Amino acid sequence: MHVGFNLIYLIPGRTGGMEIVARELIPAIARARPDLRLTAFVNEEAAGEQGPWRDAAEWVVVPVSSSNRLQWIRGEQILLPRLAAESGVDLVHSLGATAPVRGRFCRVVNLYDFNYRLLPESHSRILGLGLDVLVRLGVAGTDRIIVCSQSTAQDAERLLGVASGLIDVVPLGLGATPVTKPTAERVLRERLTLPAGPVVLTLSDKRAHKNLVRLVEAFGLLAPAQRGTLVIAGHSTGGERALLEAVARLSLEGSVRVHGWLSPEDRDGLYALASAFVFPSLYEGFGMPVLEAMARGVPVACSNAASLPEVAGDAALLFEPTDVVAIADAIGTLLAAGAEVERLRRAGLDRARGFTWQRAAALTLDAYGRALAVPRLAASSPSPA
Repeated sequence: MHVGFNLIYLIPGRTGGMEIVARELIPAIARARPDLRLTAFVNEEAAGEQGPWRDAAEWVVVPVSSSNRLQWIRGEQILLPRLAAESGVDLVHSLGATAPVRGRFCRVVNLYDFNYRLLPESHSRILGLGLDVLVRLGVAGTDRIIVCSQSTAQDAERLLGVASGLIDVVPLGLGATPVTKPTAERVLRERLTLPAGPVVLTLSDKRAHKNLVRLVEAFGLLAPAQRGTLVIAGHSTGGERALLEAVARLSLEGSVRVHGWLSPEDRDGLYALASAFVFPSLYEGFGMPVLEAMARGVPVACSNAASLPEVAGDAALLFEPTDVVAIADAIGTLLAAGAEVERLRRAGLDRARGFTWQRAAALTLDAYGRALAVPRLAASSPSPA
């Protein structure tokens, strides 16, 4: 079987969780099924990337710059089908929620969330409408839909009218693989101007649905001697201005640090020195940072919305994300470092062990088998065995 991966969406360092999925899942599939031929269709921005995920598949560069939305759509809908046919691909797996609507190959698409529908303020109106159209078109022509949680599966059924029998739930792995040499605490504190004392960490895009303004407001309710420093790191995607305004309005400039996306070394260095990880999102299709923090032994508090209780289980403090006092109470509990915090730390480590890229790869391969068994493709597609 020859599998092609639609990675035209992927702009290195700017695509968040969907980039992590590609970097981790493709090598895991290659390890699980070394007999398969794998081809990754990438844009010009990703053409020079190196590492294990590059070695796991042949690469075909689609001549578009996906920083330009029109070029991205042209690459996915016009150029990719032609290049996939020339490569002899049996199945195209689109890892970025949108997919080509034509082509003589089997189609599998990953859907991660529906915040563009449920929380439209997280995107510009034009982008939200465009995503809605592209997702619907891609889903209409696909053979299997992969989602990463039962919550997202229910959303797909309700919002897109997808039959449950076409959906495969494939929980993700532990996010990004830990680096061997994280940045030392001394270096990080100096570079990020972090004073001595506890660090409360959150990693997420600065979008409205990430609920970061309420997180800042909750942090401001804590006594100055208790709270330490809040570090908010992630892509600046239009929400940074409101975040900085909240910091200034509450006179928290000395206690809150807002940064862009971190290198893997700095990310793991922050996990190592953090006393608590807080994830207050209003809506998530999975919530990969929660597992990343748990796997690194950081006690976690997160919202009780959408898929997050499903992912966190009893290994995190859950709070109502619109209740600023509840968020503050959860942070205060984690910073108190009592018996409950130690329980959460141990429970988080245990919980995280159940989410692996090896398992995600096995379930994805099962989805390929079901896709190739669709009668209309069976005559022209080889067996996955």
